[in-house]
Amino acid sequence: MLDKATNTTDVETLMAEIGRKARAAAKPLAIATTEVKNAALLAMADAIEANAATILAANAEDMRRAEEADLSPALKDRLKLDESRLVGVAKGIREVAALADPVGDVIAAWDRPNGLEIERVRTPLGVIGVIYESRPNVTADAGALCLKAGNAVILRGGSDSIASTRAIHACLVEGLNSAELPAEAIQVVPVTDRAAVGEMLKGLGGNVDVIVPRGGKSLVARVQTEARVPVFAHLEGLCHVYVDKSADPEMARRLIVNSKMRRTGICGAAETLLLDTALDRDLKRALVTDLMAAGCEVRGDAGVQALAADVKPAQEADWSTEYLDAIISAREVDGIDGAIAHIDRYSSNHTEAVIAEDPAVVEKFFNEIDSAILLHNASTQFADGGEFGMGAEIGIATGKMHARGPVGVEQLTSFKYRVRGSGQTRP
Repeated sequence: MLDKATNTTDVETLMAEIGRKARAAAKPLAIATTEVKNAALLAMADAIEANAATILAANAEDMRRAEEADLSPALKDRLKLDESRLVGVAKGIREVAALADPVGDVIAAWDRPNGLEIERVRTPLGVIGVIYESRPNVTADAGALCLKAGNAVILRGGSDSIASTRAIHACLVEGLNSAELPAEAIQVVPVTDRAAVGEMLKGLGGNVDVIVPRGGKSLVARVQTEARVPVFAHLEGLCHVYVDKSADPEMARRLIVNSKMRRTGICGAAETLLLDTALDRDLKRALVTDLMAAGCEVRGDAGVQALAADVKPAQEADWSTEYLDAIISAREVDGIDGAIAHIDRYSSNHTEAVIAEDPAVVEKFFNEIDSAILLHNASTQFADGGEFGMGAEIGIATGKMHARGPVGVEQLTSFKYRVRGSGQTRP
């Protein structure tokens, strides 16, 4: 096993071999039947449950190092596994197995006047590189989704989750072996050296077809800057919730606390609260004090500071900060137009929510805001592929090319055209 001290030449050699093995595994995966892929997935889920004690022990090792490194509470929450979360990991893999197989799906079909029959059909992308931080569950989610879509995958998890990642990966390989699929279909980069990421971004000699980064702003920025292959980008989750004057008061109070505080370290957590200036003042005060009572620090503009004594003054940087912590920025805006103006200026185009009963406000919000996910009267914490019925996701793509929003099995495919003729020649 190589470690961080390995020299650059060794890392290049290692990564090149991983790339070659992934490309070799991609071909049999692309033509594997749905039954075989599902058998592998179900065996993976069984293996995770059977090896729960081993995985949790590995995670405890990661958590111990996280404590020594004094990682933030948000990062430690992302890193931590317990019995309940591990049950969720296995459940997510089984949900992927239950999804319709996208490979071979006919997206569109039409006939030409000359008698040619044309079909657009889903095909695997090939080899996918996934670079992620902290979350060991991504190992299982990404491995399962890529397999279902007929792709080989190279997983490069963060150094802080290396023990958990390896333990989960061993279960994935067990599932592949049981279904007689190539073990190299799902590979984990066995080194924490950052040079390995650089090699992936170069494309491993043409053996990587697309990169999916999932992590902090600095990681994604590096990937977007250095990648020589296409990227499904997820920059950051700077999510907004706008509460209109027409909002149902009790609903608004429930949704705001859930959007921010259910899990503060996920990309769908609300980071900015926008309050209509015409909203009832007592309701505005309740929304702010509810958050503080739940343990959230509120940083507000002058109007929000006037609602409660403990609100801290917001700085300009707060409006563009993804806290991933129990902190939220809040300001008053002049109705839906003010909310849209603020979101247009500061949003990362991930997820935005409107709480309103006025259909005209909702329609304007949906029509004029160009983020990947828009919600009406629902918590931003639903910005998740599993909650969309996709079984799981690799991440939320905030770009506009190919994949946007939750990246699930369909987004991990491309397409080809099948044209059937009966002897036609072109004049």
